[in-house]
Amino acid sequence: MKKEVFEAIALLMGTVIGAGVLGIPYIVYKAGFLTGLLALVLLGAAVLFMNLFVGEIVLSTKGNHQLTGYAEKYLGKKGKTLMMLSMFIGIYGALTAYLIGVGESLYAIFNVFSPLVFSLIFFVVMAFLVFKGLKWISESELWLAGSVIVLILVISVFAFMSSDYNLTNLKDFNLFKIFIPYGVILFAFLGSAAVPEMREELRKNQKMMKRAILIGSLIPIVLYGLFAAAVIGVSGGGITEIATVGLGQVLGEKIVIFANLFAIFAMTTSFLALGLALKELFNYDYKVNKNLSWGLTVFVPLILFLLGVKSFISTIGIAGSFAGGLDGILVVLMLWKAKKLKERKPEYTVKYSKVIGTVLIVVFVLGILYQVLNLVGFI
Repeated sequence: MKKEVFEAIALLMGTVIGAGVLGIPYIVYKAGFLTGLLALVLLGAAVLFMNLFVGEIVLSTKGNHQLTGYAEKYLGKKGKTLMMLSMFIGIYGALTAYLIGVGESLYAIFNVFSPLVFSLIFFVVMAFLVFKGLKWISESELWLAGSVIVLILVISVFAFMSSDYNLTNLKDFNLFKIFIPYGVILFAFLGSAAVPEMREELRKNQKMMKRAILIGSLIPIVLYGLFAAAVIGVSGGGITEIATVGLGQVLGEKIVIFANLFAIFAMTTSFLALGLALKELFNYDYKVNKNLSWGLTVFVPLILFLLGVKSFISTIGIAGSFAGGLDGILVVLMLWKAKKLKERKPEYTVKYSKVIGTVLIVVFVLGILYQVLNLVGFI
């Protein structure tokens, strides 16, 4: 494969693989490893098709746009508004989760004060950096993805070699718990926004778009499954919401410091990248002045945190269910419209897109419904 194909694959992986991986082992364990693994594969496949759909939409349209632009083009103003709503839910959910996660990770390392104190210190630092606008942070996804892969492989090697590794931790299966890991896993797979940028990487070789999307979508499924098997096998019932926090109890102090420092790095970089993107969205797209754009970006997650949103898993689960589900439904509707109104012949088309799209909509609607019923206490 040519260099630009590898760069396109890395771009998609860099957008997908991030701090969300830290929550996968816990939620997979709660569902039962085999149940969670099934959910991981099924949702990974759903997102793969979602990415392929975005790719066909992009290749069917002249000019360069982002997801909101395609939504407006094919679904009108309401489509653009819903896509923006999805972005707000996803970004605010992620920023709030990272406030929680970094506080817990720092506390796991230093074991002084409390996670709340560390979260507030983290907020002050992040608020300052988002205000200053460190542009290089928003361009760090590619090397961040490489670092996450190294983390996954290092922890997996240590876990599989540990005398505490127990295969009986990987035997649980209960089909009735299949929706428990839905939101967290979907959050960890979200990265469709990178597909339009992949087209620019492959502008001289667009016929390779489908292969790049397939590879870039499949690798995270394998890595997430490996990481879940490693952490659950060695941690068992001692597993924590943020996978790296509890690893020191079984793998030793050096691993817990290394793993949690990386978790902090991953969440910090993701916080800044998303924070800068949201600030600029308010400023550029909604013409809000810079100071108010900054305030809307950083203080909403702080308020949510102070009002009692304290669970890393619940927060990314809600964000993943609603943002990922809404994204997926809109992408399917956009593809169906793009097939009728396409401006150019795409380099590939997804066969049976009506059937696959209908199945995806059902899955995303059921996931959102499950999350709503869970929030109101019915399940």
